[in-house]
Amino acid sequence: MALQEYSAGLYVQNFEPPLSLNQFRLIAFDMDSTLINIECIDEVADAAGRKAQVAAITEAAMRGEIADYKESLRQRVQLLKGVPESALIEVYQRQLQLNPGAQNLVIACKKSGLKIVLVSGGFTFFSDRVRDTLGIDFTRSNVFEIKDSLLTGKMIDQTWGDICDGEEKRRMVIQTATDLGIGMHQVIAMGDGANDLPMMAACANAGGVSVAYHAKPKVREQAMIAIETGGLDRLLEVVRA
Repeated sequence: MALQEYSAGLYVQNFEPPLSLNQFRLIAFDMDSTLINIECIDEVADAAGRKAQVAAITEAAMRGEIADYKESLRQRVQLLKGVPESALIEVYQRQLQLNPGAQNLVIACKKSGLKIVLVSGGFTFFSDRVRDTLGIDFTRSNVFEIKDSLLTGKMIDQTWGDICDGEEKRRMVIQTATDLGIGMHQVIAMGDGANDLPMMAACANAGGVSVAYHAKPKVREQAMIAIETGGLDRLLEVVRA
């Protein structure tokens, strides 16, 4: 079944809308280009004069043209070697913004009793700040290695593993739901890139909902809901509070 236009710039497939937000207990968000307006790693690379090179790898990874996400991320982080930590602060303060509707959607979810998890192939420097701004309950993302206030071009392994890729996003969402006693049919997953597909499929295949937000074609085609125009809170037209 192909996506059908539900209203201008909003598409659905494989279910009969509208749904009620009260049917769900957990919502999982990607960060870069979903909750926020930028791909953070690309903007950090700008400080090293390598934005075009890094952004090209990011775009290919998000389109699903690179099979090994972990290796693609290692390549991009290596290109950041020597970038000062202050560049991260500058990107956060000057360029990072919440995408339209992010705050409204999070508030609506909280009012309906949903817990919120942020799973990102990006970095804790940014995801922790987004978490604190929106009052997000759980996060998982990657950690830059920084020595003498400079990025080393490497990442730090964490207790759960080395890199938060698509498979780790899926695991984190399932584990969070399990820990909270929530069935996957009560979970919404929202993203834009190929590394969001595993968590989106885990929700959709179990009777939950997958949402593509201004997404790459491969992601849009597989999502149950695709938001092509407007903000994140357009989800509330289909899954009503």
